[in-house]
Amino acid sequence: MKARTRHPRISALLVVDAMHHGVFTCEREAPLSEVAATMTREHVHCVVVDSGSGEAGPPWGIVSDLDLVAAALVRDLDDQTAGGSAGAPVLTVAPGETLERAAQLMNEHGTAHLIVIDPRRRPLGVLSTLDIAASLSEESST
Repeated sequence: MKARTRHPRISALLVVDAMHHGVFTCEREAPLSEVAATMTREHVHCVVVDSGSGEAGPPWGIVSDLDLVAAALVRDLDDQTAGGSAGAPVLTVAPGETLERAAQLMNEHGTAHLIVIDPRRRPLGVLSTLDIAASLSEESST
């Protein structure tokens, strides 16, 4: 049996180098049908639910594509809100953290998305499991 070892460079690669800069947001009261439309139009797998404070601040929640699928099994998306379906609290990571730490957080919490935040806890972007996979794939080919 082959021994399991981590990718040799996952501890050297940083979140900032793999993340998608910028986030798509919605208000807590937004119907999930609007959230689904944003995901489709922008080709993203999650939307950040705004804190509702009226100013840039920490994200309140996140609605993923899997959340939408689960919600659609319950009732019509027009009858459900982002705030009612969002995963909260949001898992965050700093841009200077390693991909290894980000992967640990994702694994520990069973999530495919982390919100990348600045020192004032404002969202800068999103890191997904696919972003990590892409970075590791690029590293193994160089």
